[in-house]
Amino acid sequence: MGVVSYNYESTSPVTPARLFKAFVLEDDKVWPIAALHAIKSIEVEANPGPGSIVKINFVEGLPFQYMKHQIGGHDENKFSYSYSLIEGGPLGDKLEKINYKNKFEAAVGGGTVCKSSLKFYTVGDYVITEDEIKALIKGSEGVYQAIEAYLLANPDACN
Repeated sequence: MGVVSYNYESTSPVTPARLFKAFVLEDDKVWPIAALHAIKSIEVEANPGPGSIVKINFVEGLPFQYMKHQIGGHDENKFSYSYSLIEGGPLGDKLEKINYKNKFEAAVGGGTVCKSSLKFYTVGDYVITEDEIKALIKGSEGVYQAIEAYLLANPDACN
């Protein structure tokens, strides 16, 4: 097994507090409404805290039926959270898991800088390429952009 790390940043006109709430605290409510083109439902096993499993079910016609995240933890004061993709989704037979650490920081001119650190744990001798990583990130951007658009169109959501 190998481990490949990758960091990236993106920006959003939405505040860090609202993004954090939409992606972490209210994801099971917001995602199926905001990204109905992709997310069918979200199921949380037990209380949504460290160690809990979150199952994200996708709509028909997407390449994956579901994926499971194991919650690492979150810090509501720093707008940071971590989780591991442990089953389904893009893992296939080449990736054991993907660890994510994300933080929403206030941008200088308003809005948010979203900082992400990913670790890809590969199976066997497989080596994931930067192009493959970028393709995986691009695949998740559709959901991110839909949630961002939802928050912009609904200023009272996630306040």
